[in-house]
Amino acid sequence: MAYIGKQPEFTQYPSKFFDGDGTAMTVTLDYAPPNDAALLVFISGVRQDTSAYNCTGTSLTFTGSVPSGTANVQVVHMGLTVDVGAPGDDTVTTAKIQDDAVTAAKLANSINTEIAANTAKVTNATHTGDVTGATALTIATDAVDIAMLSATGTADATTFLRGDNAWATAGGDNTPSFFVTGSGNQAIANETWTKVAWSTTSATEEWDTDSAFASDKFTVPSGEAGKYLFSFGGLMDEMDTNESWNMDLYVNGSEHTGGNSLGRVQVRSFNTNLGTFGNSTIALDLAVADYVEVYFYHNEGGTNNLQLNRSFFQGFKLIGV
Repeated sequence: MAYIGKQPEFTQYPSKFFDGDGTAMTVTLDYAPPNDAALLVFISGVRQDTSAYNCTGTSLTFTGSVPSGTANVQVVHMGLTVDVGAPGDDTVTTAKIQDDAVTAAKLANSINTEIAANTAKVTNATHTGDVTGATALTIATDAVDIAMLSATGTADATTFLRGDNAWATAGGDNTPSFFVTGSGNQAIANETWTKVAWSTTSATEEWDTDSAFASDKFTVPSGEAGKYLFSFGGLMDEMDTNESWNMDLYVNGSEHTGGNSLGRVQVRSFNTNLGTFGNSTIALDLAVADYVEVYFYHNEGGTNNLQLNRSFFQGFKLIGV
């Protein structure tokens, strides 16, 4: 499937290590994050709350002393500020403008004047009525605010007139939306697909706009069916050479792709006793009451730990698709 919008700036989430020096130190990142929440910051393997640091450009400053240590501070970028720029003069065509999206504020006063001249019953900038007729406007006396049609060009740029003559507010938002991580470790049995239990050691919901994440799963609320974008990732302890682990989304209790690996994370270790991190992003078309969970699998040979404090699960509803 093609990317929606601008392609990701990273093929994987960049990670950088620093040495703690016992002070509220400042370190320099390779990239400027859009905000503090776009970073995952760990000190000695413990994920830090956003109140523990402030970021300005590429400079990250801790609000308290950082214990001394070698490479005991890790910063993982979850997003990158992208400047999409402004379109050049005379480059926006009619086909790029949504129907009914242009308000009177964007029209020449001469056009508004002509509309008002053909509306016999308009006596004020605000009037009531129904709009009828193909070549002229007839305003009755029962219920539409037509301030947008004022001869002076006065307009409300946040509204437009729908086909049923009812005013509607333009815009929207990408909710429901959530971001969750955990703390401590979850023991995962060998060669067994196991649901990630974010709440095993106290899940941390950075946000959950519709209270739709509970019991280690996201459930589509009433009235919110549609396409959703999900991201998930994790870090597995002590994998040996050529051992591997997988992480995938399950929908309504089954692997969302039927096991064909679309969107699944698969990480293979290239050394002994190696902690390995991986992540993935995929869009899903969901109905009301569908629920989504993260499952984990490995072939390490025995029970091994998934580090929940360095793992995450997030998603949001897409608009306009």
